[in-house]
Amino acid sequence: MTRDDARGAESDGPETDGPEGDGETRGTVLIALAANLVIALAKTAGGLVAGSPALLSEAAHSVADSLNEVFLLASLSRSRRRPDARHPFGYGKERFFWSMLAAVGIFVTGGCFSCYQGLHALLNPEAEATEGYLVVYVVLLVSLLAEGASLARAARQVRGQARRAGRGLLEQLRRGDDPTVRTVFAEDAAAVFGVLLALVGAGLHQWTGRPEWEAGAALAIAVLLMYVAYRLGRDAKDRLVGRAVDPAVQQQALDVLTGRPEVDTVTRLLTMQLGPRSALLAARIDLVDGLDSAGVEELCVRLKQRIRARCPEFDQVFLDITAADEDERRRAAERRRRLRETVRRQAAAGG
Repeated sequence: MTRDDARGAESDGPETDGPEGDGETRGTVLIALAANLVIALAKTAGGLVAGSPALLSEAAHSVADSLNEVFLLASLSRSRRRPDARHPFGYGKERFFWSMLAAVGIFVTGGCFSCYQGLHALLNPEAEATEGYLVVYVVLLVSLLAEGASLARAARQVRGQARRAGRGLLEQLRRGDDPTVRTVFAEDAAAVFGVLLALVGAGLHQWTGRPEWEAGAALAIAVLLMYVAYRLGRDAKDRLVGRAVDPAVQQQALDVLTGRPEVDTVTRLLTMQLGPRSALLAARIDLVDGLDSAGVEELCVRLKQRIRARCPEFDQVFLDITAADEDERRRAAERRRRLRETVRRQAAAGG
C-alpha cells in the first residue's frame, strides 16, 4: 500500500454531550436575565415619572440585555444537539449565531434608542423640573447593585475558565471559546458603566439646570453600547465563518504529530472552531519510507488518540497521508516558524 492509498484516514470520534460547565453558564445567564428584567421595569417607570432621558436610555439598555439573555439561553440548549445527517459536525456554532443576534440586539435596541433619546434631549433642550430626581438616583443605585452582582457572577466564571486555561482574565475574554459567558460579562460591564454615566448626567443636570448634561450622558451610553455590540459581533462573525483554534493548541497538536519518528513532515495543519470545547483538525503528513499498510493504519490510530489526549477539544481529526516535495516542505517550515512566533508573542503578552 502506497502513501497515497492511505489518504483519508479519518476520525469517527465520540460525540460530545456539549461543553463542560453549561450548567454554570446557564445559572450565570439566568441571574443576568432576572436582574435585567427587574431593572428594566424600574428604569422605565422611574424615567417616565422623572422625565429623565438618561434613565430611559438605561431602560432601553436593560430591555436589550433581557432579550439577549433569552437568545443566549436558546443557544445553550440548541448547541447541545447531537450531530445528524444535515449537520455532521454538530450544532456547536449555534452559540456563535445567537451571540451575533445578541450583539445586534445591543446595537439596535440599546444603542440606537439611547442615541435617539440623547439627540432628542439635545435638540429640544426644554427646561424640566428636577425635584423628582430622587427616584432617578434610587433606581440607578439599585440598578448598580444588581448589575454589579451579575457582573461579579460572570467575572467569577470567566476567572475560573482563565485559571483552568492558564490565562489572565483579559486574555481569557479575548481568546476563550465560550461566547455566552463573554457576552454576559460584556453586557454587565457595559451596564455598570452605563449606570455610572446616567448618574453623572442626572446629577449635573440637576446641579446646573442644563439638560444638555443628561443628553450627553444618553449619547455616551449609546456610544458605549454600540462599541460593545461591534466587538461582540466581530468575534461572533470570525467564529461563524470558520476561525482557527488558538495558536497554542495548534502548536500542541503539531508537536504530537512531529513527535513520532514515523512522521517525516507535516505539510499542512488546518483547524476550525466548531463550538465551545469542540474543534476540527485536518493534517496532511508525509511519512518516512518503509511503512506497510498495517503500519500506516496503526500509526494513524495512535496519532489520533494522542491528539485527543493532549487536545481534547479536537473531537474531529482527519489525517491525509501524502508525499511532499521540496517546495511543500519549505512552505511547511515557514508556517511552523510563524506559528511558533505567534505562540511566543501570546505567551509574552499573557505573562
